[in-house]
Amino acid sequence: MRRVVLPLLVAAALVAIAVAGWWLKRPAEAVAIACADPLAGCAFSHRGAAASVRFSAQPAPLEAFGIRVAAPGAARISAEFQMVGMDMGFNRYDLRPAGDGAFAAQVTLPVCVTGRRDWKLFLDVDGARYELPFSTR
Repeated sequence: MRRVVLPLLVAAALVAIAVAGWWLKRPAEAVAIACADPLAGCAFSHRGAAASVRFSAQPAPLEAFGIRVAAPGAARISAEFQMVGMDMGFNRYDLRPAGDGAFAAQVTLPVCVTGRRDWKLFLDVDGARYELPFSTR
């Protein structure tokens, strides 16, 4: 009896750990940022305070461009780029303090072999998640 019960208990424990890990690590729901032109800058509210995100150039595959996020009081900001419905690999950048409550980084997007240009920027500002759709040239 022990030869059957013990492996079943171990298997059940491993499944429970895997489910708990997935549950705890799933990304928070993202708040949409409405923005017509990321080059001009996009304003949003982070925990009741004014914040903004801006691109230094029109994004293009394999061409570096700057991203700057102003979020006064923020301690940590990261940016993740994903294509809608397509796995584009690991595209996450940790932004570094750039003065005046802003964070910045140089980023590069990979090439999409299908030629699609629809991307989403996911900003994580101290655990709050924001989503900004944009297109490349």
